[in-house]
Amino acid sequence: MFISKVMTRNVVTIDKDADISQAQEKMSKHLFRHLPVVDENNRLIGIVTDRDLRSVLPSSHFGQENSPEKWKSSSKLRIKDIMTKNPVTISPLDTIQDALILLHKKHFGALPVVVEEQKLIGIISVRDLLREFINVLGLEEPGTLLCIIVENKIGQMKKIVDAISEENISFGSVLVSRYWEKGKRAVFPYLLTQNIGPLKIKLKKIGFTLLDPMEW
Repeated sequence: MFISKVMTRNVVTIDKDADISQAQEKMSKHLFRHLPVVDENNRLIGIVTDRDLRSVLPSSHFGQENSPEKWKSSSKLRIKDIMTKNPVTISPLDTIQDALILLHKKHFGALPVVVEEQKLIGIISVRDLLREFINVLGLEEPGTLLCIIVENKIGQMKKIVDAISEENISFGSVLVSRYWEKGKRAVFPYLLTQNIGPLKIKLKKIGFTLLDPMEW
């Protein structure tokens, strides 16, 4: 799925010459941790995070003891003084998998989405990705997650699907993961039912090993 389908489009931004207290107010109001910094043409020139603010704002702004001296010095700062210039961005034509890998590798919480000439058109955060994966996996519907250990060979998935279909159980989603034992994989079907006792018996009779997903 493309980034353009899941990104937040109405992005709250800030000017590089704004007072840093304005950034803190915007983050508190909208409950987010990243503010893209744009110029008069909505071109991305930086990004400021709650971590940047924590490094310069009085600790009282974050529920700790007040520090008047620190506030006096930080009140002179502007966004351009603390922002990260030339931030890492992503294209609306990249996929959510691309975003997930990039966020993981860079240890970021969000990525600005830009087109030509760094024009900002959106932002995608870990929260956006989490929401979309919950939607894709069908996890908001009541169901049960199984963990089935299979040999890494052709035909194993068909056996699982056939067994589930014979029990007239609907799929929410299916994930396949690596397993620490060589030559095997872990299959995680999310099934839209709570009644999986007969199915578990059937899968074991076929020869599959079932694990508790919570112990994975």
